[in-house]
Amino acid sequence: MSLGPGQTSRAWMYDDLLPGPTLRGRTGDGVRMTLVNGLQEETVVHWHGVDAPEHADGHPRLAVGPGGTLAYDFTLENRAGTYWYHPHPHERTAIQTYRGMAGFFLVDDADSDALDLPSGSREVPLVLQDKRLDGSGEIVYAPSGPDIMTGFLGDVPFVNGTPFPYLPVDRTLYRFRLLNGSNARIFDLALTTGLSFVLIGNDGGFLERPETLQSILLGPGERVDVLVDFTGAPAGDTVVLQSRAFSLAGPPSSQGVAMDLMRFVISSAPAAPRALPEALPALPASPPTEGVPQQTFSFSSFMGRHRINGNSFEMDRVDARIPLGEPQVWRFLNSSPVPHPVHLHSAHFRVRSRNGGRGRLYPWEGGLKDTVLLMPFESVEVVVHFVRHRGLYLMHCHNLEHEDDGMMLNFEVT
Repeated sequence: MSLGPGQTSRAWMYDDLLPGPTLRGRTGDGVRMTLVNGLQEETVVHWHGVDAPEHADGHPRLAVGPGGTLAYDFTLENRAGTYWYHPHPHERTAIQTYRGMAGFFLVDDADSDALDLPSGSREVPLVLQDKRLDGSGEIVYAPSGPDIMTGFLGDVPFVNGTPFPYLPVDRTLYRFRLLNGSNARIFDLALTTGLSFVLIGNDGGFLERPETLQSILLGPGERVDVLVDFTGAPAGDTVVLQSRAFSLAGPPSSQGVAMDLMRFVISSAPAAPRALPEALPALPASPPTEGVPQQTFSFSSFMGRHRINGNSFEMDRVDARIPLGEPQVWRFLNSSPVPHPVHLHSAHFRVRSRNGGRGRLYPWEGGLKDTVLLMPFESVEVVVHFVRHRGLYLMHCHNLEHEDDGMMLNFEVT
């Protein structure tokens, strides 16, 4: 793959593209695709955030070996939103994703059509990552013991497979679909020159209302859908998408260092103002929670070992069973000094409280989520409600080194 003028690196890719092809569909569409494994090891594709039936969700027990194929055939049931796909083989998710295997899965519906949001060249999916390069410019993945504890952190920012790229933009409104596709890096996103994000969506689609924000903290696996208005920017100016510095107690690492991620170069074309949306589609009704069952899942990291409720993942062990259609309150507890972005397969959830640590919820945690960030010694309560598919699914930390080390469990929707 090309990393820019005169610089190349080896990579593992879907259809020879980095990131992989952006898939786009509409609610109700049939999804029919075939994975052909050209690697020298097992792999499988997980449709992250997509409410897929058990046979199509990408559980590692369904991984196929070198030269193998796996057919996916299911109906797209999600509301409009920003979803993605990546590998999910047991103990090899981190290296395969890091080497380039990931892509967007965008969903539209009648509600998103009615909003008349920026489209075409003014709707831009951006996958944010960090990588390490050796002296020859080759992408390197060789985690040490400390890397297994903190997650593999790079010192070179990549956006859509390119280190610190730039994008020419007109003086008008743009829509950016932002995905944190890194293995472990948390990004505290902000724009220079005083520009703001207008947040309109997150993991599970549109939020209840637009909200103007100066910064957004995004953990691995999380997505936000934002509008940025360049109308008032002077021609020739450069606006930088940054990850701001933040402090994090715990093992020494580069987590929280400031990074310039990419540049937006303002064109000289005449300004073309566009109105921001005043309202967004209504959220699905929230299930009642009074008297519903509750469960606690404790995420612990010690001496480079990562566990849920003290257990390491086993392919055939079922750790929880949930009746289809029964809402439950789940408490995610981080008892360790490192962050854990918790991801749930098969359904979205609503985040209702955070205790310890930051002690509050944030605008990008509203609506429907499939991944929530647990900073050290925080606990988060969520409302889960499985209403579509029975079967065996996964919950895990989306720090991919933690996941590969065993911070994952099976749950069964019965």
